[in-house]
Amino acid sequence: MQEDFHYYATYCAAYMAGYTHSECMDICYSAQFVDLCSMTLLHKIKAPAEAATTQLQLELMDTRTDIVGLQNITRIWSSFHFLPRDLNVTIDKRPKAYMNKYRLICGPDGELVKKTAGLAKGKSLQAAGIAMHVIADTWAHAYFAGTPSLAINNTTDDFYEYITGEDGSTERKISFRHSTSTPDDPDKSIYSNSLFQRNENNIMNLGHGRAGHLPDYSFIKYRYMPAWGEYRIVIKDNPSDYWNAFCQMIYAMKYLRGDTGDFRTGTYAYDIAAPYENRIKNILNKRQLKASDDWKAFGEELSGERIEDFDINRYQNEYISAPDGSKHDTFLGKFTDAAIAHKGMVCHEIFSSGNKLTGFEKIIHSVKDKQNELFKNSLH
Repeated sequence: MQEDFHYYATYCAAYMAGYTHSECMDICYSAQFVDLCSMTLLHKIKAPAEAATTQLQLELMDTRTDIVGLQNITRIWSSFHFLPRDLNVTIDKRPKAYMNKYRLICGPDGELVKKTAGLAKGKSLQAAGIAMHVIADTWAHAYFAGTPSLAINNTTDDFYEYITGEDGSTERKISFRHSTSTPDDPDKSIYSNSLFQRNENNIMNLGHGRAGHLPDYSFIKYRYMPAWGEYRIVIKDNPSDYWNAFCQMIYAMKYLRGDTGDFRTGTYAYDIAAPYENRIKNILNKRQLKASDDWKAFGEELSGERIEDFDINRYQNEYISAPDGSKHDTFLGKFTDAAIAHKGMVCHEIFSSGNKLTGFEKIIHSVKDKQNELFKNSLH
């Protein structure tokens, strides 16, 4: 997903869930900041490196793909962008090394979605925003894993998108190129993706790189053949998935506010979104690379307030200038605390399942200890 959904659509969902305009701004800022909180930025503001929620392209290009490098990559991407759906799924006659990666395949409504919401409940608005980013991405990034893997994330080049017109739905072959500087062209079904690399752990095989930005566009419905599925056809219906993601975020934030009981997977606030269903689905189905303007206009109509554009620098000076003992009380201090807590939870669950791809016991306990220390500090 992109800024249009993580920032502006998250604002809309938060407002429908009952948050005030100011609270919605904190939540949607945090949701979008997940895509920008890199080690480079954290080093700049002298914040804990453990709080990294993404990796810049230059960081990834400089990252080793030995076991240590792979574990660091997987801790970040599996925690925040490709939350595993089923850490215990089994397939007959597959080696453990393969299954460890297969079990990291992302998808909605898994047990970790429930744990993500449960961890954020009673915590900061920043924690709520992080949880919304993670939950939304389980829909957009379904069928890909947050670890470099040719055996899991590779695809064939046979992508077709379904184009709906007056005469119904037709299929159109998608053409891929490898130029990141050239915008995608949905009118001609020309998109960019990562170069094919035969090395199992090559960084080009991380996440949905082989599918380019197709998972990030709400308007597209397409079919393709992934490696993990033995190159059988999978149909990805983004408009439907994004609608479910939006309604699940409303439900999740109602839960975080204490308006509902236990969080249940497979539950969506369709009733709350129903009066706006046509408006929302029109935005989701509109063939455009970014829907920010449409979501922003909708959000401002909902609340009657102005939604400020996202500014990556907005809270940095506050954090930098705060005394060491007060950094936890700043906006970014609360964000980094929540990010470390969430990463610690996910990595602990992955490790506890017998999977070492996010690190070994001493690393996991180090993250968990940092998580506990941060939340103890936040209580004072």
